[in-house]
Amino acid sequence: MARVCQVTGKKPITGHKVSFSNKKSKRRFLPNLQVKRFFLVEEDRWVTLKVSSDAIRTINKKGLLAVVKDLRAKGVAI
Repeated sequence: MARVCQVTGKKPITGHKVSFSNKKSKRRFLPNLQVKRFFLVEEDRWVTLKVSSDAIRTINKKGLLAVVKDLRAKGVAI
């Protein structure tokens, strides 16, 4: 599976690594992804998601059921 957050869609971006002498070389900034299991009370089952730390805060704010409904509306199999 790619390094993409299932909730927010965050993915790696590119930039420069800058040395002390100010030479620049290409590098990748990876999102802070975690594989987390959440218990979905309404369906009485565990759901495993690959989410960023920002998405964990979104789940805490909106609720797991609302996030899962949005994902299913987008066509993500959960």
